[in-house]
Amino acid sequence: MWFSEYTFLERDWVKDEAILKESFQSFKGFPRPFWLALFVEGTRFTEAKLQAAQEHAASKGLPIPRNVLIPRTKGFVSAVTNLRSFMPAVYDITIAIPKGKPSPTLLGLINRQPTTVQVHIRRYLTSDLPISEEGLALWCKETFMNKDDLLEKHKIVNGFGDDLRKRIAKPVGPLLIVLAWSAFLLFTAGQIFGPLLSSWVGIAWIFGTLATIFFLMQVFILFTQSERSTPVRQVPQKRMIVVDGSQ
Repeated sequence: MWFSEYTFLERDWVKDEAILKESFQSFKGFPRPFWLALFVEGTRFTEAKLQAAQEHAASKGLPIPRNVLIPRTKGFVSAVTNLRSFMPAVYDITIAIPKGKPSPTLLGLINRQPTTVQVHIRRYLTSDLPISEEGLALWCKETFMNKDDLLEKHKIVNGFGDDLRKRIAKPVGPLLIVLAWSAFLLFTAGQIFGPLLSSWVGIAWIFGTLATIFFLMQVFILFTQSERSTPVRQVPQKRMIVVDGSQ
């Protein structure tokens, strides 16, 4: 993540505002085209968090979401404000899994379990976005309302619409890079582990190491599931005491 130039935050806006501004400004004059991914909801989607978002929206008189969480707009506003001068567009990306298809997981990838992912993309020119911070925050919230309606429609028709479907050709370049790196890593692994395979001790050491890695992966997968993320805080219900005035 560090080599990919991820921006690490403290979850404290007093500190994060300066961190984000410095990070965004470092992209100016970047030698190659780049994209910056923002997950505006700020956390993973769970039923408990959706319920909390619905309760919050109801208490504030806001539209109640059905398929998304309420966006946290500070990071988005900071990104657009600092990148506007050299960022041409904002892409609104919505991802959905058709009915009857399993959700993609790391464990499913390891088990070679196929699935289908449908992606809906809208492109907005940066020059068309509001200038003020309040306007950007409102635009972001309205975009998520539209996203919520889009996902609700997806539930009904099981898709985003055939008229919008566009197949993307698979490029050859990335495949050649993967094959080249795979050949290099296999050759290097053969040079390193080849001598170990000549004895039972070496074989036992290799299989023990692989078993340990597999076990740790299972533990990490288990404890990073969205169902194990921070649960919604339960508000204790108030008890009502009825007093009979006749006594």
